[in-house]
Amino acid sequence: MPSRRPGLLADFKAFINKGNVVDLAVAVVIGGAFGKVVDAVVTLVMTSLLEPALKAAQVESIQAWPAGAVLVALINFLVIAFVVFLIVRAIEAAKRKETAKAEAEAAPDTQAQLASAVTRLVEALDRRGL
Repeated sequence: MPSRRPGLLADFKAFINKGNVVDLAVAVVIGGAFGKVVDAVVTLVMTSLLEPALKAAQVESIQAWPAGAVLVALINFLVIAFVVFLIVRAIEAAKRKETAKAEAEAAPDTQAQLASAVTRLVEALDRRGL
């Protein structure tokens, strides 16, 4: 009897249970929510900082400018990219620190090695009668 190949449902279940897929899904959801927060903050800050200029130009908001929506989207992108950069940089620094700590713990103590070598040398000299 030929062996049964896993079906579509079993393949999908295996795919979903992979850690990377779940991590990616969480990242997308959090990223979407973070994007909305950044959009609101950028709109608030840009509106409050540019309010005098907007009033002088007789424009209600930045998005009313011909390229205003693009400008807001560009600023949002730069803010999100910078925050992601800072997060990745902090994670990499923590990993480097953890790796250095693990290497320091794994590296044998130089003084202990030297003391052991001297002890072996003394024992070798004693055995030879020197």
